[in-house]
Amino acid sequence: MSWLDRLRGQPSPRETAKQRLQVILVHDRSDLSPGLLEVIKDEIIAVLSRHVPIIAEEVRVTVTQDARECRLVADIPLGNRHSRS
Repeated sequence: MSWLDRLRGQPSPRETAKQRLQVILVHDRSDLSPGLLEVIKDEIIAVLSRHVPIIAEEVRVTVTQDARECRLVADIPLGNRHSRS
C-alpha cells in the first residue's frame, strides 16, 4: 500500500480481505443465506410501506456480529412526507 493510498484513506488489500472474511463468517455462523436475507428485506419493505413512506431501493438488511451475538440490522431510509398546511 502506497503512502498516497493511506493519505486518501483507502483500505489496504489485507484490510479488505479481512473485512470480506468477517462477512462470510458472520453469514455462516448466523445460518442465514443471502436468499433468506432478500426475502426478509422484501417482507420488511412490504409491511413498512403500508404505514410509512420509505425509499425501498435503498433498504439494506445485513447480519453483524460483535463479541457475543449476531444481529439482523435493517437500514431503512424514510421517504419525504408531504408537508401539512
